[in-house]
Amino acid sequence: MIPESNRYIALSGGVGGAKLVLGLSKLLSPEQLTVIANTGDDFEHLGLSICPDIDTVLYTLANWNNKTLGWGQEGETWNFLEALKRLEGESWFNLGDRDMATHITRTEKLKAGQSLSEVIAFLCDRMGIKHPVVPMTDERVRTIVQTRDAGPLAFQHYFVRDRCEPAVDGFEFSGIGDAKPSPGFSEALDNDLTAILVCPSNPFVSVDPILGIPGVVDRIREKMIPVVVVSNIVGGMAIKGPAAKMMTELGMPKTAVGVAHHYIEKYGDLFTGFILDETDAYLAPEVEALGLSTIVAPSVMVTLHDKTELAARVLDFASELKSSL
Repeated sequence: MIPESNRYIALSGGVGGAKLVLGLSKLLSPEQLTVIANTGDDFEHLGLSICPDIDTVLYTLANWNNKTLGWGQEGETWNFLEALKRLEGESWFNLGDRDMATHITRTEKLKAGQSLSEVIAFLCDRMGIKHPVVPMTDERVRTIVQTRDAGPLAFQHYFVRDRCEPAVDGFEFSGIGDAKPSPGFSEALDNDLTAILVCPSNPFVSVDPILGIPGVVDRIREKMIPVVVVSNIVGGMAIKGPAAKMMTELGMPKTAVGVAHHYIEKYGDLFTGFILDETDAYLAPEVEALGLSTIVAPSVMVTLHDKTELAARVLDFASELKSSL
């Protein structure tokens, strides 16, 4: 039984993060869990404001998600996209008919002067989501992928249009220097927190943008609480997305150790705990040698049971680390 006084922040990207967030939501009350979603992937397309990571988290918590694709909505149709193709429109980004309603609603409300936080709160209410999901910032931050042959690319151009084919040299987050934590993020950081939980999301383009907002790392460090990471690399492969390919191109080992090394090298002692999948149990001594307390747990989440079981292990591990501080 998790004490009601326990409070957690979960940092999440898209598909992998949303799976763990769903598991956490089954064990924690809305008062206990705040989900901070990456907005570096956000972009404007066909005049619409699109927030891929936020929407994936929302659809997952609302049980609207397409469980086969891992993104978008269940029961989706593609009439708009097919019609756009007939008119030779810009159809490289898959916009489903149901999904369009989300993007149009968000765009209209943003144009009317609402903040992104206010719009996401409205969407949560309409989708019946009780746990607070908040954007990392209300300011415009955009992830730029530096590539060797194609130059700088907006993330969605790299990820979707170009199918992650260009070799990666690094990443920039345009606008992050002027960004502030969203009100919901800042309020959550003001709480008496038990732990920060980093979901199995891409460290470069999902987690780094959140932690790159000025002042966030310092505020977390002041808390002196566990910061626990679930590796997004299992058996040398990314559960979802291009993280393993990126690591190879950046000259890093595409292993869970590479993930741990990135966090330690970039953030030092901010991180305290690391969770490896059973497949990578043999890597535990290498991770621990970096100064991270490490446990092994099944982390490939397919069923709701998988998600809830991993969430329970994460929370138990965080509690153990908290009691040892």
